Amino acid sequence: MSLQTVLVIDDERDIRELLTITLGRMDLQVESVGTVAEARRALTERSYDLCFTDMRLPDGNGQEVIELIAENCPDTPVAMITAYGNVDAAVSALKAGAFDFVSKPVDIQMLRGLVRTALRLAEEKRNGGGAGEDAGSSERLIGNSPAMQQVRATITKLARNQAPVYVAGESGVGKELVSRLIHEQGPRANGPFVPVNCGAIPSELMESEFFGHRKGSFTGASADKQGLFQAAEGGTLFLDEVAELPLHMQVKLLRAIQEKAVRPIGGRDEIPVDVRILSATHKNLGQLVEQGQFRQDLFYRINVIELRVPPLRERRGDVPLLANFILRSLAGKSGEEVGQLSAAALQALESYDFPGNVRELENILERAMAMCDGGSIEPDDLMLPQQTSRFNQPTTSPQQSGNASPATTADGGLDDYISNIERTAIVKALEESRYNKTAAARKLGITFRALRYKLKKLGID
Repeated sequence: MSLQTVLVIDDERDIRELLTITLGRMDLQVESVGTVAEARRALTERSYDLCFTDMRLPDGNGQEVIELIAENCPDTPVAMITAYGNVDAAVSALKAGAFDFVSKPVDIQMLRGLVRTALRLAEEKRNGGGAGEDAGSSERLIGNSPAMQQVRATITKLARNQAPVYVAGESGVGKELVSRLIHEQGPRANGPFVPVNCGAIPSELMESEFFGHRKGSFTGASADKQGLFQAAEGGTLFLDEVAELPLHMQVKLLRAIQEKAVRPIGGRDEIPVDVRILSATHKNLGQLVEQGQFRQDLFYRINVIELRVPPLRERRGDVPLLANFILRSLAGKSGEEVGQLSAAALQALESYDFPGNVRELENILERAMAMCDGGSIEPDDLMLPQQTSRFNQPTTSPQQSGNASPATTADGGLDDYISNIERTAIVKALEESRYNKTAAARKLGITFRALRYKLKKLGID
């Protein structure tokens, strides 16, 4: 069995020797060169399983090398070697197609983790697929509309590198599912996927939750605790509702992402972490940056690549497929027969704009199954809100409403509308569970902590 090969491109002899020794101990065959011209020659003579390139070279820069490899050797992962703290260079490298980056001085443990992940990626590409590209994964992202086909194609591309991805989209469109698929279709598929709702963690506990703490570091710290970054080691950390992070935490998060290391509260040393960062929010993060509510440097660091997930009203043709999938899922959970939508009920759904998107469709159908007779769902069973939302007017046809641009109304717009939907659902769950919050959270399909956060946010006593 032939050894896997690595090409190192750096004009500093010490760096070349360090990488050659370290990678050689990983049973890899290493070749090293010091210029762009030598790299071009080496890449034309043979193929490599992995490349490392410095940012600054005597006759050019690493960006040229990345673009050269992307064009001529698209299956070869390339990692950029950057100066300490040079975030702009790292972001530029990732956008140009680099798999990942490593900062000088090189952390050996971090380097080994990067190499293992990159070589898994190269192996998967040679074998023609990723760890998570099975029918089950793809089928969970329902829809044949052009918009969803584009999302699926983008997911496949994004799964192939380590660039931080910002998943943008309204509440309920499926941002966590999209993030899970990016994780499952990439070389980190066998590692953990750790989702965290940034809005559900009390501000005073955030640092401990993200970075962990040492025993005795504060009152109540009775034992060492592992943080979310360490829990996601070798996998993916998904920061949902990242816009909810307070500014003081944004600073600490930025440092952890840049240095690829965390320091637990009460700890003396930083702990290297090998984690890919995916983030999402339903808010306009760029607008929050302009308003000074979100740090611009953190925004650029997590928003290397943006993936927009379209709202349901932009892909109305997917509603029948989604509805059938949801009804089958509900039947599987309840043991009842699969509910059937009448032609009129299906038309009503296709004409509705779903401010709450797929999540709202799920709630509507679950309620309809409880209301209908004999498993046949009629329009009245859907209990759709009156068509007076900011998107729909009673006289608007489905075709017209699909092209209409949203206009803000006096009732407060989409956020208020969704808040009212959430408030109604939460109050109903509390009443049905006799105000047992744990039972209400279970009924709503959310964690107790998330329910507590929503109660506070919505002002429900």
